[in-house]
Formats: sequence, C-alpha cells, structure tokens
Amino acid sequence: MAARKAKLSDLAEIALSLPGVEEGKSWGNPAYVVRKKSFLHFREPRPDAIDPDTGERMQDVIIFSVPDQSDKEALIEGDGPWFTTPHFDGYNAVLLRQRDLGRLTRSELAEVITDAWAVSAPKKLVQEFFGDA
Repeated sequence: MAARKAKLSDLAEIALSLPGVEEGKSWGNPAYVVRKKSFLHFREPRPDAIDPDTGERMQDVIIFSVPDQSDKEALIEGDGPWFTTPHFDGYNAVLLRQRDLGRLTRSELAEVITDAWAVSAPKKLVQEFFGDA
C-alpha cells in the first residue's frame, strides 16, 4: 500500500499528539507551542516570500523549526517542497507552502513536526518521549 499523502489536518493531529503541545500564537499568527515556545507556525504574507509563478506574496507559508543548519540544508537540498528565504538565513527553520503538503507523506510530515517539537520542548520531556530518560 502506498504511503498516504499529508494534508492540512495532519498538522494539528500530529502536533497536538506530542507531549505538552497547545495551539497558540507566534507573532500574532496561529502556531503550535510547547511550554510557550513555538515550533510550527503559520506566517502572514511577507515581501521576502514571493510566488515565482504569480509575483504575489505567498499566502500559505508554514514555518517549522529544525535542530540545526545541517538539518535545514538537508531538507532544502532534498527532493521535498521545503525552502527558505533570506529572512531566515542563519535561523534554524524551514518553510513549506500549505499547497505543497501533498508532496510529503504523512510520515515525512510527522518526522519533521516531531523534530521541530524536540527543538522547543524541555529536554526532560523530549527524553521521556523518546525513551531516553
């Protein structure tokens, strides 16, 4: 059986299944937070994220925290829909358009969301989740 493609509802389902996660806000936009720290949030249209096909600001950008720059580079340079903009140079985050969620499998999305959560969650919570306590 083929892996199921990711969809928007998977974001909430996966994020909220992780310990300590709540829906919140980051810079006034919807986000998923753990202990008041955002690890995945929706971004308003900004001048640094322009749709190459339309020349318009992207309306559907989601920001995911990543552990470090090597993880960021691996995602961006891979075959997936991940990208960045100059605004995020030096920042451990990757961007994804909602319209491109279906280019990922649900399990790929879950892995990135779990990694994003682990960046922001307290170390003890992460250790307990992964069984390293």
